[in-house]
Amino acid sequence: MKILIDLGGEHFRWLHHSRMLALVIKPILEALVMVDQLFLRKFHVPPLYQAGVRYQREPDDGIEEFASTPKVLVRGYGDCDDLAPWRVAELRNQGERAKIRVQWRKMPNGKLYHIVVRRGNGTIEDPSRILGM
Repeated sequence: MKILIDLGGEHFRWLHHSRMLALVIKPILEALVMVDQLFLRKFHVPPLYQAGVRYQREPDDGIEEFASTPKVLVRGYGDCDDLAPWRVAELRNQGERAKIRVQWRKMPNGKLYHIVVRRGNGTIEDPSRILGM
């Protein structure tokens, strides 16, 4: 499963570099966590950090893709909004109260969001960085 959102064009420029984007993508990321949880329960899948996948940035073509665990496994890579939901699903299936966290980074051309994992103990884990970002 993958969800595509077209953030290209002038009419979405205001949203892409603002915190309002988090309000749009957070429910999508939570839905992806639920899909990943079900997939991980049904199939024997190695843990994220042992699955042989790596971080790879998606093309900046104005289309934002949110890919589920099976899609990431097949292609062998994912970006932050693919890897963090997988990790949150893993942790939740183990009973941990992990959450998706949207972080903002200042870039020369504005702000960029980055998705990480907030562990149940409050620490932040960055699957993208662990997998090669």
